[in-house]
Amino acid sequence: MTDTADRTAPATPRAAPAFDAERRATELAVLDALRAVVDPEIGMNVVELALIKQIILGTTESEIKMILTTPFCPYAGSMIAQVQEQAESVVEHPVKVTLLAERWDPRDAGLMW
Repeated sequence: MTDTADRTAPATPRAAPAFDAERRATELAVLDALRAVVDPEIGMNVVELALIKQIILGTTESEIKMILTTPFCPYAGSMIAQVQEQAESVVEHPVKVTLLAERWDPRDAGLMW
């Protein structure tokens, strides 16, 4: 007697790859664009100063989480607008910039004063 049952295994959903090269390339392009945003008091860019804490890429909207060098930075509005503008030039959709309450530590940027 022959077995007429289908011997092919059912298709299982494939897991997302652990590393998404295209997403990483976009994150690096955003970071590269953010190097144009300079803290006028210190004269270094927001990437070198380690002010960018997280980049969340979406298909229709993205978010950048950042901190400032001082809680009442007089250039905060200008720097946030520049971060948003530079990021949007790369991803070509709206970018929300969120300020975190975390305090900046110069050691995170490799600075020792």
